[in-house]
Amino acid sequence: MAKNSLFAILLRSPWWVSTAIAVALALLSGALLPAEYRIVGALSGLPFVVIGALAARRQWRLPSAARVSEIEVAVAAMTWPVFSGLLEQAFKRDGYAVQRGTGAADFVLERQGRRMVVSARRWKTARTGLDALRALPEARDAAEASDALCIALGEFTDQARAFATEHRIAVWQAAELAQALRGLSLQAPPPR
Repeated sequence: MAKNSLFAILLRSPWWVSTAIAVALALLSGALLPAEYRIVGALSGLPFVVIGALAARRQWRLPSAARVSEIEVAVAAMTWPVFSGLLEQAFKRDGYAVQRGTGAADFVLERQGRRMVVSARRWKTARTGLDALRALPEARDAAEASDALCIALGEFTDQARAFATEHRIAVWQAAELAQALRGLSLQAPPPR
């Protein structure tokens, strides 16, 4: 599906927008079409009902804005050993085999024959620039991985976003991190 097609946009919009379009089409069909075509006109809203249902299903699993903010504050206060352990736990829960990486790759993940390198050590940086991303494509190639991921809570510069897009590097910020850490305790483990 094209990124800016109507249905792609509606999938990213709140679920009720698609449902409202379907209802509007049904009402307009009932009011403006001849009696023999009203049912067909009302059924023209069915794709919007399906898109609304898909969007609702996706959005049901997403954390609320308050939860995203709460996780962002908690994660920003963590030390690297605690944060990396939490990430490792989340990746393992999601079915990845996790290895600690070296250099630009903090983790090398593998699931169903696909490998991904993850850079997360600069997660607290307020503004992420090109320097955080430049070594990641090389690390991906060295690990023979097909995917790369950079995790950072701060804003990405325009150049960094363009570089990430050009070099197929996925970017996780607070919302994606909150989704990944769903159900995990954000409390630091007691000292040993």
